[in-house]
Amino acid sequence: MTAILIIAHAPLASALRGVAMHAYAECAADVQVLDVLPETPIDEVEAQARALLRRRDGLPALILVDVFGATPCNAAVRLLDDPATRVVAGVNVPMLWRTLCYAARESLDALVARAIAGATQGVMRVTCSRFQNQDVQPVHHDHGQGQDQQ
Repeated sequence: MTAILIIAHAPLASALRGVAMHAYAECAADVQVLDVLPETPIDEVEAQARALLRRRDGLPALILVDVFGATPCNAAVRLLDDPATRVVAGVNVPMLWRTLCYAARESLDALVARAIAGATQGVMRVTCSRFQNQDVQPVHHDHGQGQDQQ
């Protein structure tokens, strides 16, 4: 089992935990989050993150951050003095869900690979074509203003 901590610009960390709870409530219950406000100094972010990691009871920790080089990431990098901690930047929903699916059965380094794969495989161009053989009724929004959106 791996402890998961999300550090991101407020309110993203809490929002991601909410999405995780929606899809994987039993797995996401132990996900820790730290929302970083714009005025929070990096030393304070680091101290708050260390306090959250102390709750992990000796488990390895995977820290997911939103943006490489920003305060959440820079504070997380300071936590890499623990050899049982890894940091992955660019957190998104597919990354988080993939991480939750495998956190209980993968090693820390394998979980890092799963997280990165989930993130990259979750980004794709989506195209759509109209389904065949369906009647389409035009929608008319006549509000008397003569404006059409194109």
